[in-house]
Amino acid sequence: MVAWLKLESRQVPPRGPNLCRLHLGALAPNLISGVCWGLPWLERSNTSSSAMPTAPLICRETVSRVSSVLNRDSKQFGKKHMFDGSEETCWNSDQGSSQWVMLEFPQTVKVSQFQIQFQGGFASQLCTLEGGRKGEELVKISDFYPEDINALQSFRTEETMLDKLKITFENSTDFFGRIVVYRLSVLGEKL
Repeated sequence: MVAWLKLESRQVPPRGPNLCRLHLGALAPNLISGVCWGLPWLERSNTSSSAMPTAPLICRETVSRVSSVLNRDSKQFGKKHMFDGSEETCWNSDQGSSQWVMLEFPQTVKVSQFQIQFQGGFASQLCTLEGGRKGEELVKISDFYPEDINALQSFRTEETMLDKLKITFENSTDFFGRIVVYRLSVLGEKL
């Protein structure tokens, strides 16, 4: 059995040190014993030869757009930082409700899973996933409910063929509605 979730901890700036470490420390005995408490980001799945291969779908040709960038400072807080693999950079939205990220893939893909890592205190606890084919309207795929933590969280979705994907962050845990994303990954199969 292989876990498809990779948990990571991150030390947070002085505003909230050790938030993630404390949370993961409380879960560690349950993770080791395999008890997952039914949380969506802790689900495990068996991998077998009949399982759909999952590969990262975001590439250089993927076009991304975001609802806003903090102080319009794309150099320091722009969307590219969600995909650069650096632990030191992030996309930071400006204030306001319903922030979002839109991805347009260079070819049709079949999405089965995605991963997101927020900064604790700047997360969304209700997110909506929408997708569609080129030239068509977006259709709601599902809602998901991340935790307000710094760890990488994984969510499975119904396998869906699409060319564009939109994640809407419906409610931020930040009083001003800001969202901070360190990493965003979409997994599935290129068609």
